[in-house]
Amino acid sequence: MAVYVDDAIWNFAGRKWCHLMADSEEELHRFAARLGVHRSSYQGPPKTAAPHYDITGFERDRAIRMGALAVSRAEILAVYRGVRRPGEKQRRQLV
Repeated sequence: MAVYVDDAIWNFAGRKWCHLMADSEEELHRFAARLGVHRSSYQGPPKTAAPHYDITGFERDRAIRMGALAVSRAEILAVYRGVRRPGEKQRRQLV
């Protein structure tokens, strides 16, 4: 199991933001709590397609120091879709 953060690329409220995701929702919530991100910041179904937290660039740096994997925008989209982990070839066949 892993936790991922993409590049902090979009601006909002004077800060740069990115996504925090994990291989499971449980892991995502545990990591976010350790990071100090409030559960009220969680975004997931049915509101959004993929469970995630939007975090600041500052929180991203802390998350990486805590063990989250820094991934590209393309890699985090693959995690969103559940098709493959970053750096892996497709791990399951889509029917």
